[in-house]
Formats: sequence, structure tokens, C-alpha cells
Amino acid sequence: MNSSFPEKSEVSEIQNISIEPSVKSGGFDDNYELYKATKDTELDPLEAKRVLRKVDRRILSLLMVTYILQYLDKNCVNLASVYGLKKDLHLKGQDYSWLTSMFYIGYLVFQFPFGFLLQYFPTGRLLSSTIIAWGAVLITTPACKSFAGIAANRFFLGALESATNPGNVLLMSMWYTTQEQPLRLEAYYSTIGIATMFSGLIGYAVGHINSGLSKWMYIFLIFGSITITWGLVCLFLLPDSPSTTPFLTPHERTVAIARVASNRQGIKNRQFKPYQALQMVKDPKTWILFVMAVSAQIPTAAVTSFASINIESFGFGTLQSQYMLIPGGAVQLFGMLLGGWIATRWKEMRCVVMFVANTICVIGAGLLVGLPTSNKWGRLVALWLCYTQNLGFSMSLTMISSNVAGYTKKQLTSAVVFIGFCVGNVAGPQTFITSEAPGYKTAYISMLVAYSIKLLMVFVLYAHMWMFNKKRDRAQAEVPLDEKTAIELGMHDETEIDNKGFRVIST
Repeated sequence: MNSSFPEKSEVSEIQNISIEPSVKSGGFDDNYELYKATKDTELDPLEAKRVLRKVDRRILSLLMVTYILQYLDKNCVNLASVYGLKKDLHLKGQDYSWLTSMFYIGYLVFQFPFGFLLQYFPTGRLLSSTIIAWGAVLITTPACKSFAGIAANRFFLGALESATNPGNVLLMSMWYTTQEQPLRLEAYYSTIGIATMFSGLIGYAVGHINSGLSKWMYIFLIFGSITITWGLVCLFLLPDSPSTTPFLTPHERTVAIARVASNRQGIKNRQFKPYQALQMVKDPKTWILFVMAVSAQIPTAAVTSFASINIESFGFGTLQSQYMLIPGGAVQLFGMLLGGWIATRWKEMRCVVMFVANTICVIGAGLLVGLPTSNKWGRLVALWLCYTQNLGFSMSLTMISSNVAGYTKKQLTSAVVFIGFCVGNVAGPQTFITSEAPGYKTAYISMLVAYSIKLLMVFVLYAHMWMFNKKRDRAQAEVPLDEKTAIELGMHDETEIDNKGFRVIST
């Protein structure tokens, strides 16, 4: 056996193989031909680390900036809500709550269509195109003159943004090993914290504009312009596949594919497989993660579209409500990075991280329910504690990227989980009943109940995956399956159910 991957003299032959993934045989991964040419060679750890650094610089950096913009763009209404949006558009009663919900209704409706498109079309180009499109929708928001107009605008914004999170989770599984995914996914999601802090600064700056258009309009014009520009950048820089990317040399592409093949999940397969869809429906993991997503997102409105309104309701001024977002963003940023590092540093900590994050949320929501409205600082700190919720949710997404195999099954599981994400985000804003301001008792009780359900589901998920592995270990003892065969089955697009050499990461 060779001690390293093919040298440069062999690169031209590999390059001919890797020009375009094959879709002629639905049983094989799109990158299988390149994998096959090098599968009997030994991966050099130093080369693997060098390629990982290049992947981080290109893939992770692009995804992180994209998510900052996506989070800012969907929450522009939060900033605009205190700068005249409600008055100019004649919003009354629950109208503002429905603006938040309409975004997620669009997000929900387009989950399965974009799931199909992400499987069949080049991933990087599709995601980049949606960024440009949603930037265009955002920049037209100031043209809306009524609730109906901005509700339609929010629906289409949600529809176009619905490809980003599922697509980026799939990209993570295409470029990173299962052990590398928690830190990278948390780094990606931690940009919510950066976005929250940045939005507070932008909101504070916009508050000092005293001429021209209404203040809230500038928010959409600024972020829409930035997003369109960034989408064009991604169109040229975000790759579609490890086997076709131009930012790696042909030799480095073989290393990138060999690294991820060890996940036993393959990389990408463009043929939709109905039997994998049926397995997805029957798999308890799907529905456990679905319930976790719903319960995790019901409270989200409190720290996103209603964040400024909440802080104002505690007794702080309009400008104060903007810069008081910054500490919450810091909690998100550093909490998620710490959680991702812990889950990467120690292999058996994913469920522990989720447990700790959700426990903090339960405490925060409990304080919001129990503290009197006169205790504005106590309620503000309680709200900041709830910003740890994204650590628990994003860590649950690593269960898709690490523990679901078979590309059809993976993208459908992701779609179902993000439908749960949408259901929670549609329901959450409706718990903020205008007549209950400033106490919002229904909203805070709903947060406490939802966080408690999510905490319970962490234990259910752990128990299910632990039993799966124990059952698989017993079967393996009777009919052994070596690692190379398990990896080969992964590159044949076998699911984790069919690949008897697969083990889920249960902790």
C-alpha cells in the first residue's frame, strides 16, 4: 500500500476523471470515479490538514458571511419596527406579528422544492443565485405601502432564503468529517451573534438620520444592496463539489474527497431515490429532530423580530433598545463558539452541550414569566440568557450532517427539520398578543413550555441513538463489516439504515 496520495505526475489522469461528476449511475456518488481512483491509497495527515485549512478559508468564510446577511435581512423588520414602519404601513393589532410569520410561511412552502433543486442542480451556483434574488426582494421593501404589500414581500423573502440553511448544512457534510462538523457548524451559526451586534449598531446609526426617506426605508435599502453584491461574489467563489472546485488543485481534490468519504455517507448523489424517502418517514430520528426544531423556534421571535419591542417594553428607550441588542449577540457568538469547540474537542459531548444550552434557556424563560414588569434589568438579563437557544438548535443540526446517510434521505430529513423550524417561527410571533403588552404573559409562558419540551427531547434523542448503536454492535459481532467496506457503501449512497458499518454519533 502506498504511504501517500498520488504525486503530481499522476495528477493529469486524476484531473480527467474529476472534471464533471457522473449521474449515469444513480447507485454511485457523483464523486465516485475520483474516489475509486485513489481509494486504496493512504491519506497523509499533513496533506489532509493543509486541505482542511484551504477549505475553511474558502467554504466556511463564505458561509459565515452569507449567514450574517441572511439573519440581518430577515430581521430588518425588527430594526424598522421602532423607526416608523408600523405607522407608515398602517399596521394594527397582530399585523406586525403576521409579517414575521409570513416570512416563515414562505420558508415552509419552499422547503421541499428547494430540497429537490439542491439535490439536482449545482449547489454553489443555486445558493448564490438565491442570495442575489432575496437581496432584490429586500431592496424593494420600501416600495410597499400597506400590510398586504409587505406581507407578500416577506413571503417571497422567506421563500428565497429557505434554500440557505438546508443548503449550507448539506455543504458542511460535503466538505467536513463528522468530527470537524460541530465546530464549523457552530462557527457558522455563531455569526447570528455578530449579526445581532451589528444590527444594533446599524439601528443606532440609522436612528440619527434626520433627512430624506423615512428611517426604516434606509435599513432595507442598505442591506438589500450589500446582499446583492455578496451574492455576485458567491456566484464566482462558492464551489459546487469537491471534485470540480477550481480553488483546489486536482491532487487536493482527491484528498478532500478521501477525507469526507471516511464519514461513510458519500458526498452527493443527484438521483432521487423513493426508498430513501420512505426510510426517512419511518426513521424516529426524523420526528424527534422535527419536534426539537418546532419547540426550539417558538421562542425565537422574542430574540429576533420582537427583540427591540421587548426591550422597549421593559422600560428602555428607542435608541437604548438598539444597543441593548449587543450583549445578546455576544452571548450567541461566544456561547456557540464555546459549545462547538467542546463538542469537537471531546467526542461524547453533543447532547451534553444541547442539554446545558436548553437548561439556560429554561432559566431565562422562567425569569421572564416570574419577574415583575418593574424589574427591567432582571427581565433584560433573562432575555439575554435566552440567546443561548441557537446553540442547542444548531447542535441538533449536526445530527443531520453527521448521522443521516443517503443523499435523498439526508436532504429530505433536512427539509422536514426546517419545516419544523418554520412551524415554530410561524407560531412564535402569534404568542406576542398586542393587548398583553408590556407583560406579554402568553409569549413568555409559551417560551418556557417550548424550551422544556426541547430539553426533554434531547434525552429522547440520546436514548434512541444509543439503542441504535447497541443494536448495530450486536449485529456487527455476528457478521463483521470492515471500515473500507463501510466507506465503499457510503460512496454507493447507502443510508445509515442499510450500511451496517455505520454508527451514529450519539453523544
